Amino acid sequence: MQTQISRQMNAVILFIIGIPLIEIYLMIKIGGIIGAFNTIFLIFFTAITGIYFARLEGLNTLRSGFSQLIKNEIPVYEMISGAALAFAALLLIIPGFLTDLVGFLLIIPFTRNILIKNISSKFNKKKMEKNIIEGDVEESKYDDDNKNIN
Repeated sequence: MQTQISRQMNAVILFIIGIPLIEIYLMIKIGGIIGAFNTIFLIFFTAITGIYFARLEGLNTLRSGFSQLIKNEIPVYEMISGAALAFAALLLIIPGFLTDLVGFLLIIPFTRNILIKNISSKFNKKKMEKNIIEGDVEESKYDDDNKNIN
């Protein structure tokens, strides 16, 4: 158990350090190609357009969720989709090209559906694996009152 937690912590630390390094590298490379001013403009432009489209898709998800509630159905997909859109908006606010790419992929309904299905199938597999109980069955020659049946 302890090794699993330490592996997860190592992955989180690597993620926290790795993402900004990749973002800085991409900004330097793209800035060298299109110039510093254009790079800064592009970062602001992607943030503003991304937030606009996240808001638009969020409102569509909210409408769909209300229609599910009116039909007395639980809007599970809409709740997950809404959380994905909120995360996408956060990624688009963070300056950088890699986070913008992931944010835009989460905003597009087609790719969001694919990502949600992949993630939910992994959780379902883990849940199914945890519910399996293995064991052996032995026939007893005694009945409930501990009397020999023979």
